[in-house]
Amino acid sequence: MTEAANSPATPPDVAQLSYEQAREELITVVSQLEAGGASLEQSLALWERGEALAARCESWLEGARQRLESARQRVEGGAPE
Repeated sequence: MTEAANSPATPPDVAQLSYEQAREELITVVSQLEAGGASLEQSLALWERGEALAARCESWLEGARQRLESARQRVEGGAPE
């Protein structure tokens, strides 16, 4: 077996996640933090991952808002008066 096969799974890079993937993982992270029982180090790692996931979700939502606003402006700009 290779060393990579023996190491714990590395979570995917947050920047590569879709909105849905980031949201689902964020829900899992929050649930783990709320359940307690993790060591301080584990809790900090979860918190940091959660912050990154929340920022990724916000980035997706901001992009969606911008696309909607752009589409709205195109429709309003092209509408006959």
